[in-house]
Amino acid sequence: MKNKNQSKMMFAGCLILITTACVFAQDWAQWRGPNRDGKVSGFIAPEEWPKELTHKWKVTVGSGDATPALVGDKLYVFTRQGEDEVTLCLEADSGNELWKDKYAAQAVTGAAARHPGPRSSPAVADGKVVTLGVGGVLSCLDAATGKLVWRKDPFHEVVPRFFTSTSPIVVDGMVIAQLGGQGNGAIIAYDLAGGDEKWRWADEGPDYGSPVLLTVDGTKQIVTLTEKSIVGVAVADGKLLWQLPFVPGRRAYNAATPIVDGQTIMYMGKGRGTKAVKIEKQGDGFTAKELWSNPDIGTQFNTPVLKDGLLFGLSDGGKFFCINAQTGKTAWTDTTERDRGGFGPIVNAGSCLLAMPSSAELIAFKSSDKQYEQLALIKVSETPTYAHPVIAGNRVFIRDEDSVAMCTIE
Repeated sequence: MKNKNQSKMMFAGCLILITTACVFAQDWAQWRGPNRDGKVSGFIAPEEWPKELTHKWKVTVGSGDATPALVGDKLYVFTRQGEDEVTLCLEADSGNELWKDKYAAQAVTGAAARHPGPRSSPAVADGKVVTLGVGGVLSCLDAATGKLVWRKDPFHEVVPRFFTSTSPIVVDGMVIAQLGGQGNGAIIAYDLAGGDEKWRWADEGPDYGSPVLLTVDGTKQIVTLTEKSIVGVAVADGKLLWQLPFVPGRRAYNAATPIVDGQTIMYMGKGRGTKAVKIEKQGDGFTAKELWSNPDIGTQFNTPVLKDGLLFGLSDGGKFFCINAQTGKTAWTDTTERDRGGFGPIVNAGSCLLAMPSSAELIAFKSSDKQYEQLALIKVSETPTYAHPVIAGNRVFIRDEDSVAMCTIE
């Protein structure tokens, strides 16, 4: 009898571990997901796509374009309410508010005033939530309670022309963020637990894309587009390891996130096309060797996803495209303009790709190098969407102009 009970307990324990692992595998804890590559875990596409999603809940949260972060049963939403920037912790299954933090935010002026809410996605790690506001205020909160751990504003009211859009990254117990504005900014690393500055690289100011992590020969590097370049700086001490010029085209700016594939970095810009370089160790330093350049297709507000050796994205002309990531050759470009502004995050959802242009349509299409083949087009909101859809199992969390909703694909 005792052995039977022990067996039952072991089975139950294994079941809990498996279930927990599945839940955590579906977390979306930072910009573009667990590995900042737009890849979704645990999604199974339906055999037949529904004409609409099943709405479970919707909560008015305020204005903003920042993609929420999903960790376990909690959804972290960064938004603007009146004159304040606000971080909300919601129950993922119900939308009920668990806690709230706020601070007075800088006024958003000029052309950017049409989007006064935050654009930077929260990063959740080691029991902390990190946010970066439109005015460059970097905050660290306790993820369980919302209590302020620390808050930094090293370049007070110094921001890029269209205000801050880059999302922070957490690496090796440090928060690393691009702060300041053109001609007066830096990549700065802060201790996650206490907020002490660990290092800064201040040769160039930020633009609007977000940093990613690259490791070459055991050296961890932060790779990011700046106002004039693409750079690799050492995670350990902020030392510049390599740098290539990448000046935005006329009336454009660097807003896409670099894509990492082993030692290869792919990056793109409006009017600048898409490029690939390989980062290699050379003596005591590193070098960036160009692999290919595709001058015909670039993106500005959209970061492509890499799947099965192919890059899928939404061009700065608002059309879906596919590029062979080994050769840089264009495989196909769709003829339909999906989003005139080129807004439209895309995620790799396993057997298919999911995109959500600002028209608030969830679009599913095949990951083929032959042609664009649409699987579904589902209207998900009556107001524009600029954030990524957060996919967890059959749940879809949607951030629109002033609210967050949870729907299911059934």
